[in-house]
Formats: sequence, structure tokens, C-alpha cells
Amino acid sequence: MSDPQNTLNHDIKLLIIDALGLEDISAQDIGDEQTLFGEGLGLDSVDALELGLAIQKKYGIKIDADAKDTRNHFTSVASLAAFVTAKQAA
Repeated sequence: MSDPQNTLNHDIKLLIIDALGLEDISAQDIGDEQTLFGEGLGLDSVDALELGLAIQKKYGIKIDADAKDTRNHFTSVASLAAFVTAKQAA
């Protein structure tokens, strides 16, 4: 039986690749704790908007772009997965 957290992490990696058109990498290339922006995966603010919209659409959750902690949720795949899980439980 697979771990739901690992499944969610994998789904988010696939969503990142699909939503941002990152054809040259696979889900296995993205670490759960790897930084998504800047030095890590190299995403930028435009990517953040695209990814935020894709997550809202796929998981049916609302992301407040102006909330102080929103940036922290987009730090890594693991933090995004925790955010999605918390929002869906709310």
C-alpha cells in the first residue's frame, strides 16, 4: 500500500512539470525538500503564479497570494503537499 503523502508529493511534482512546461526534467529529478525557487529548481515569480493557479484548479483550494505565509508554502514539494493536505482538511 502506498503512502498518501508520497503519492501527493509525486502528484505535485508532475503538476509542476506539466503546469510550467518543464519537459527536460522528470518527477524523480525533483527532491521533496528541494527549494523550488532561486538556487533550487530555479522557478521565478511568474512560475509561482502559474503553479498557484494549477494547484487551486487541481485540488479545489483557495490560495491567498497576499497572505504572509503563502510564500513559505511554495518553498518545496513537501511544504506544498503539507499546505494542500491542510487546506483540504479545513
